[in-house]
Amino acid sequence: MNDYTAHVDTFALDNLPPRESWPDFINLDRLGYGARLNCAVELLDRAVDERDGDRVVLRAANLEWTYRELQAHANRIARVLITDLGMVTGERVLLRAPNNPWMVACWFGVVKAGGIAVGTMPLLRASELEKILDKARVRLALCDSRLLDELEQAGTRVPGLERVVDFNSGELERLMERHPAGFDPVYTAADDVCMIAFTSGTTGQPKGTMHFHRDVLAVCDTFSREVLKPGPDDLFLGSPPLAFTFGLGGLALFPMHARAATALVEQVAPPDLLAAVAEFRPTILFTSPTAYRVILDLLDDGADISSLRRCVSAGETLPKPTSDAWFERTGLRIIDGIGSTELLHIFISAAGDAIRPGATGVAVPGYEARVIDADGAPVPPGTTGQLAVRGPTGCRYLDDPRQADYVVDGWNLTGDTYLQDEDGYFWFQARSDDMIITAGYNIAGPEVEAALLAHDAVAECAVVASPDVQRGEIVKAFVVLREPEMAGAELVGELQTFVKQTIAPYKYPRAVEFIDALPRTETGKVQRFRLRQRELERQDD
Repeated sequence: MNDYTAHVDTFALDNLPPRESWPDFINLDRLGYGARLNCAVELLDRAVDERDGDRVVLRAANLEWTYRELQAHANRIARVLITDLGMVTGERVLLRAPNNPWMVACWFGVVKAGGIAVGTMPLLRASELEKILDKARVRLALCDSRLLDELEQAGTRVPGLERVVDFNSGELERLMERHPAGFDPVYTAADDVCMIAFTSGTTGQPKGTMHFHRDVLAVCDTFSREVLKPGPDDLFLGSPPLAFTFGLGGLALFPMHARAATALVEQVAPPDLLAAVAEFRPTILFTSPTAYRVILDLLDDGADISSLRRCVSAGETLPKPTSDAWFERTGLRIIDGIGSTELLHIFISAAGDAIRPGATGVAVPGYEARVIDADGAPVPPGTTGQLAVRGPTGCRYLDDPRQADYVVDGWNLTGDTYLQDEDGYFWFQARSDDMIITAGYNIAGPEVEAALLAHDAVAECAVVASPDVQRGEIVKAFVVLREPEMAGAELVGELQTFVKQTIAPYKYPRAVEFIDALPRTETGKVQRFRLRQRELERQDD
């Protein structure tokens, strides 16, 4: 490795939150990381050094790369960054692409060169990219040739962005041709920042979370190694973007940590994902609860998913009806999990016989979780409260006062309402801002959603609070139908009765609105805050 020196660009170091506002990082000693560490070396170079260089690591349409080939591409990208673009250690590089091998190569090239990768979702618009460019003080960007327009538009309004290099039959490949395949990686520290992950925006203004080299390995050595347990013969496939930490872990970090392979597809709607399962024959699938539900309907057309042995769900809660229906149809229990951008990946989950349908699971080895009251005190089993988590990863926002809201007394407060049962299993109740208080009752929106999803007419739904003069708030359901022509007052009454018969009658939605599609982030999370805002605006009219 190159000799380690202090960061030339100290922006990330200077803008870490004050040390006293960090969460408690526990169990790092068990993971055994040294003071000097480059996670790209551990995941990529070590595979080549240990004679796995000729194993396939990435597959895509008409393309297949081995670990050795990916290493050569990443090395040349690192050389371009340092030699041609003048990148210095600690500098941020924005990455923008669909899920394809070049996105992975760029991520590893940046990190091997001592830079900080700033992944961005392919569908972000110029106004959204501007905020990221400005917040992270980005000078350099590597962008898929097909996605240049919005980034270049954003660059005209953010003076700090000096150079955008396109790839996928673009300038980057031409620059790479000038350089040899070898590269001596920058000898970074385990607690150097290697990536800034921006939250996906379900609650409004995105936040940048800074993660160290050790954090990248920690999620591999906890959830992946202890719960998912992949092997070198596994092939991963999934829908979450690589710019989203759920996707980065599930489609790059975890397979490479196990010396396995990933099939990357750019079109990830459920029908496309199902077609990719048939084409690539993956063994491990990562996608959202909504996608699993849609895929279930598509299986009637004779699709073959028999290659799958593990199915992972995260991003939002997995409703029990979806979990049960998937098991009945496929014989596989979906591995549910809760993670966050702030903690990088999943910290509560369960697999195999340990799965209890409807429960998220137990704390992943290496993490601790508890349910607390408003004063921060643990509550008895069976009592709802805020979820608090700590482990080897945790929240460090980039220059953001909301650090004080997320980290309290050394614990990460995820913004979720949970209860923990006597056996240590965590049962999701609601996002803290999804709890509806109506006529003195506390009603968790996702519980009502799960009841509605059990009705054959409902394809998707989201339940939020709607202002009401008499009750303060009422439960309102926004429903996407499998057959839109069924919408009408008769079906509203039928759904309300169905919910009353499924869960406590007082929880039924007093208002139901049929819509064509739910508002979502690019990562697939339902933006309930938009629906709540819509209801508030209606009250003001």
